[in-house]
Amino acid sequence: MLNDVFTQLSLVIVAAGVVSIIMRILKQPLIMGYIITGILVGPAFLHLIREKGAFETFSEIGIALLLFIIGLELSVAAIKRLGKPVFITALALLGIMVTVGYLLSTALGFSTTEAVLTGLALFFSSTIIIAKVLSDKKQLQRLNGQLAIGVILIDDIIATFALLYVTTNSSGGALGPWEIGFLVLKGILTAGVLTFLGAKVLPKFTKFIASSQELLFIFALAWGFGIATLVHAIGFSVEVGALFAGVTLAHLPYVHQIGAKLKPLRDFFIILFFISLGESLEMNNLASAIVPAIILSVVTLIVKPLVVMTTLGLLRYTKRTSFMTSINLSQISEFSIILIVLAQSAGMVSGQLSAVITLVAIITIATSTYLMKYDDAIFRKFEKHLHLFERNIVNESQHRAKAYPLVMFGFLNGGDKFLKTFHAMRQRFVVVDYDPEVIEELERKHIEFLYGDATDPELLADIDFEKAKLVVNTIADHFVNVALVRYVHRHNPDAIMICYSNDYNEAAELYRLGASYVMLPHFIGSEQLSSFIHDNGFNKASFDAYRKKHLADIDKDALL
Repeated sequence: MLNDVFTQLSLVIVAAGVVSIIMRILKQPLIMGYIITGILVGPAFLHLIREKGAFETFSEIGIALLLFIIGLELSVAAIKRLGKPVFITALALLGIMVTVGYLLSTALGFSTTEAVLTGLALFFSSTIIIAKVLSDKKQLQRLNGQLAIGVILIDDIIATFALLYVTTNSSGGALGPWEIGFLVLKGILTAGVLTFLGAKVLPKFTKFIASSQELLFIFALAWGFGIATLVHAIGFSVEVGALFAGVTLAHLPYVHQIGAKLKPLRDFFIILFFISLGESLEMNNLASAIVPAIILSVVTLIVKPLVVMTTLGLLRYTKRTSFMTSINLSQISEFSIILIVLAQSAGMVSGQLSAVITLVAIITIATSTYLMKYDDAIFRKFEKHLHLFERNIVNESQHRAKAYPLVMFGFLNGGDKFLKTFHAMRQRFVVVDYDPEVIEELERKHIEFLYGDATDPELLADIDFEKAKLVVNTIADHFVNVALVRYVHRHNPDAIMICYSNDYNEAAELYRLGASYVMLPHFIGSEQLSSFIHDNGFNKASFDAYRKKHLADIDKDALL
């Protein structure tokens, strides 16, 4: 019965569902539930996974999708701005963690080669854990999130060379300076070509591609997987390729919609990655590995955050940013396991070290997941003791969720009248629209915009509605109106919410839900209302009076 992949996959997903429900009841992170599921379905217990190759492929797909979506949210300008602190932090971590790992491993009785590789394994932080948690918490655009992503990008590049070294040794070769130089040259050329394609070629086709949501979806998949495969063939990891594939699309106007389309697919395969991680834990060497694993785990969870906080503090970042970034980087990586497993197959390390590093990965990933979940509460508790990690003069600009006093959904239905009013009010605003032609016009006029569905929660999360003062929806769709009124009222009940409707009963319902004013073409058009906004600004009391008069008019009209 367990001979086909579909049956194995079905049973594993059912097991993950049951464990996840238990974890939710216990208010624990679901990531831990997936890892526990992997241990349960692994060879030590239920032994449900027989086709390990298929599940490894599923895991690789999940990692590629995750890194591709992360790349979509990274701007080249942000990468350039954070280049220096990211590079210095990564080098500080590399030097100190390799040294600490070497000294500890030698004291624990491992050989010189094993000690060096252990230090490298402790240096790497988990790309997949950091990216997943930051994405779930909507912190990818915050400064600490971008610093962490930048550091793990350098981690991945160093990991590529480490894996190349181990692989070359296993085949009896040697990785000399010429080979390293040639690999770096190929990487620079590949990055240059991708940058050219993203900046000069793709924008000419994006309007056509975005005209169909299905076409946009398949194009995103084709680009992400195609570039990842190409970069892997050159000699770098699939993860690095997927990340750069996303970065090359990050400046396009349809990037939010691409991310929203891919995220459900990503989540499915990411679950399988964590299950495979738990399943990979071998119980044979577990008894002798527990003590070394606990020692290395404790050192990793303490030393890595201290290094990050100290480095960023010296670079004049605030203690909050330094602390949050250090928490993000407090675990070891899936690369660490891969590196040691490859070294074991090459005869460079023992099976015991492989068990130790796998156990360290699970311990630190589990612990850091909790730390990242409750990082705000932990920071508030220890804030007064963290002044040592902050200079008197800080030098940073927090990149948080974008705040717009004025937000408009839809453009074609009288939106141009509102834009004139917004410009006259001299307030920052954004236009959200789903039409590629509208997006092209807004881009041509240098008007800030977001491309996507007005009811998409991923897109709405990119707007800080708590700072919004006026939200206008010109889309005469009742479902969209209801969704937006509820969303805005939940996040900021003091904001003025204006809707557009063609039906009296629907307008009355929107008023009951909390809309400040509902435009009905028979009563008032966008031009008249934009004049009213211009005259009254953000005075909600004026809108309340306007609303009462309108409700009375609606009742009279309904009686007629």
